[in-house]
Amino acid sequence: MMQNTKKFTLLLLAAVLAAPVTAKELLNSSYDIARELFAEINPLFIEHYKQQTGETLEIKQSHGGSSRQAQAIIQGLRADVVTFNQSTDIDILHQRGNLLPADWRDRLANNSSPYYSTMAFLVRKGNPKQISSWADLTKDGVGLVFPNPKTSGNARYTYLGAYGDALARFDNDEQKAQQWLQTFLSRVVVFDTGGRGATTSFVDRELGDVLITFESEVNNIIAQYPEQQFERVVPPTNVLAEFPVAWIDKNIQRNGTEQQAKAYLTYLYSKEAQQVLARYFYRVHNPDVIEATKAQFPPTSLFTVEQVFGSWEQVQQQHFASGALLDKLLAQGKR
Repeated sequence: MMQNTKKFTLLLLAAVLAAPVTAKELLNSSYDIARELFAEINPLFIEHYKQQTGETLEIKQSHGGSSRQAQAIIQGLRADVVTFNQSTDIDILHQRGNLLPADWRDRLANNSSPYYSTMAFLVRKGNPKQISSWADLTKDGVGLVFPNPKTSGNARYTYLGAYGDALARFDNDEQKAQQWLQTFLSRVVVFDTGGRGATTSFVDRELGDVLITFESEVNNIIAQYPEQQFERVVPPTNVLAEFPVAWIDKNIQRNGTEQQAKAYLTYLYSKEAQQVLARYFYRVHNPDVIEATKAQFPPTSLFTVEQVFGSWEQVQQQHFASGALLDKLLAQGKR
């Protein structure tokens, strides 16, 4: 009897030791065009974290227009972290879901934005429409492609970049700037829900003459489709586009991933991660990486959204809410 008990105990111990260790899992909810970026960063962090802690992680991704991603989290998507391209989409997680505190920006450096970008224009071989600035985008016969500002942070930066430049050109004359902006919006041939859809419309469906998207995406498309001989235009006046990140407090508490989520976002500030970000043509904060990659980023005069338009909360209400200025300009353009 004793031998049978001992044998059973040994068999049970062997089964426990042989059972696979379940890896901790993180879900990163991110903007539409970040698939390839995080496909490269995630394995690096997994290895880094294992070296630091001995723990094996699995990281899953959810991608889409940042506003839709935020709405999915409010409706129950249990993302541990968000890596968005618009701070208002993180603010909503506090305002509508109470999923994280209002001061989330203060928890990491640079307003919790480990990298940033600006807007650029992707034009076809030879730049046949001779596009060099925002003003050129309303030339006769120019068709534009960019996502819907209602669903895409990418597109909201496009709208604000165009509007801010118009205000500068028209000496802050709101009426003239809005008249130009109405024409600008009327030139859009398709409003996709996210940045990747807009890229598909321009590259694969061959719609429009200019794709407006983040500088990083423009450079990546040029590298991905060398046979198309696309060209990049970075306008001389442009908007600073921050890429804010945050851990979702309520979710990481429920998921038991607080340590892992915080380590993941902190890693994005490391030199290793900043080098990857720069290879994907994002502008970064690490001084060594800035110096090593400065030749790939053309100079442009950047303004912040807050400098020109006020807080993001004001921007959302005055420009992108239902019935706000964007809706009015689009309606006027259809008359």
